[in-house]
Amino acid sequence: MGVNYNPFSLEGKTILVTGASSGIGQACAVEASKMGANVIVCGRNQERLAQTMALMEGTGNTSFEGDLLDQEVIERLVAEVPPLDGVVLSAGRGLTLPIKFSTREKFDDIFNINFFSPVELLRLLTKKKKLNQNCSVVMIVSIGGNYIHSVGNSIYGTSKAALKSMVNFAAMELAPQKIRVNGICPGMVNTPLINRGTLTEEQFKADMERYPLKRYGEPNDIAYGAVYLLSDASSWVTGTSLIIDGGVTAK
Repeated sequence: MGVNYNPFSLEGKTILVTGASSGIGQACAVEASKMGANVIVCGRNQERLAQTMALMEGTGNTSFEGDLLDQEVIERLVAEVPPLDGVVLSAGRGLTLPIKFSTREKFDDIFNINFFSPVELLRLLTKKKKLNQNCSVVMIVSIGGNYIHSVGNSIYGTSKAALKSMVNFAAMELAPQKIRVNGICPGMVNTPLINRGTLTEEQFKADMERYPLKRYGEPNDIAYGAVYLLSDASSWVTGTSLIIDGGVTAK
């Protein structure tokens, strides 16, 4: 094998990344571009999408601005994208709230963002035949609601549990078309999602001590897992959710 052999290469692949304007989505887009992919980045904020584009490598990258909570925007995105070799569904939002305050409206809000929107996008990409044979779909799930269940996290956790279940159903249904579907379940990652003033710095440090590796993850820690799942190196992997959590669920 030559010196340029790399089973994790994404050369020649066209990959769509949602939630690409910050955090995990941004890191996935940047790392995919570094591995040779042409990346379509999708997000709601044009200025932040431009910042993501500036971090990316290659000349074949494009951006799509729009709110994927809007059905017309989803349909326009599906109509505009070329046939895809990979999809990273990363858009999401957290919410910490006791059950007694977890109204149907609050559930709907988080489920629309974390579950219904990515599932609808996947549905239309499949229906409109925008996923090439050997396409890899990666959903950013969570250990929350799947492997850990913490007080005040019921809305977010159940939305991610539903998404993880969808990974398995979609993997089974799309396998005959040679389309793979996998998830990534991160632990706590240093992104804007967690920096909402709900905990003090001391509380964050104490929480990190629960992790065997004594730190939270960085967006790149998750992006490297996404690169693996997008690449041909994982061609026999479907219907799984890769846990990347610094060992916190291994106890």
